[in-house]
Amino acid sequence: MVLAALAPAPSRAQDGAGLEACGNIHVEAEAECVVIPPMAECEAMCKPLSVQAACAARLAVDCRAMCDELPSVECSGSCQAGCEADCEIDPGEFDCKLACEADCSGSCEANCQADEDGGKCMARCEGACSASCDSHCNVELPEADCEGKCEASCEGSCEVDTNIDCQASCQADAEAECVLDVQGGCEVDCETEEGALFCNGQYIDHGDNLAECEAALRAVLDIEVESYAEGSSSCENGECMAEGEAGVSSDCSVADPGSTRSAWAWSGLALALVGLCVRRRRQARD
Repeated sequence: MVLAALAPAPSRAQDGAGLEACGNIHVEAEAECVVIPPMAECEAMCKPLSVQAACAARLAVDCRAMCDELPSVECSGSCQAGCEADCEIDPGEFDCKLACEADCSGSCEANCQADEDGGKCMARCEGACSASCDSHCNVELPEADCEGKCEASCEGSCEVDTNIDCQASCQADAEAECVLDVQGGCEVDCETEEGALFCNGQYIDHGDNLAECEAALRAVLDIEVESYAEGSSSCENGECMAEGEAGVSSDCSVADPGSTRSAWAWSGLALALVGLCVRRRRQARD
């Protein structure tokens, strides 16, 4: 079995850069990404929970047209000052879209805290963030123009904060059909020679452009691709392990994923591995 992992590095991107080749999905700067080759473990990960972010990214673009409203002055105004202070530290390295998504994701966390399904709420909200931030920040601005960059960034974030209820309702209406479609795409990827790409347990819908998606992740988030050595996957004594020079492992008891923000997403991978552990132990007894 050959696995390829995407190891995170410090975020450093150019304004206007995006993850179009990855379906414009929301990916954390410190996301743990892995390419799963054709094998049983890959298809087992293609579950509704693991395609939520890909669906949200797809639906948010369509819903944005219906939910488009001008952001309130209070919303964008409270963001602008802090944004400009951050930008002025190093205007040339400041990225409008990443700043927009960071501020927008913070609002998503606040809005989704009381939601009964926090994971689904975060997926919908962060999908809307990616669509809005990409639209507002996809403009040519002078490198040192912190005021202009921050105006675009804050408007993108504020638009989602203003329209979050509309986005949630709109995405919910089409979500079931989208999940079936994207889950099918995930399963198809698992049958190809390249395999399927997952970040923090979420399937990345790269549309048969895996190399381009990996390149975009490197360009936008400085995520470098590392090749894993040939190995094997097995479950023994309560542990699932992918062996090799490097690997992905999961205790069958499901350890803490380590990131409170992405725990809901990464749990999809953990649950899939747990299911494999249980199935393999049953097969061993038989």
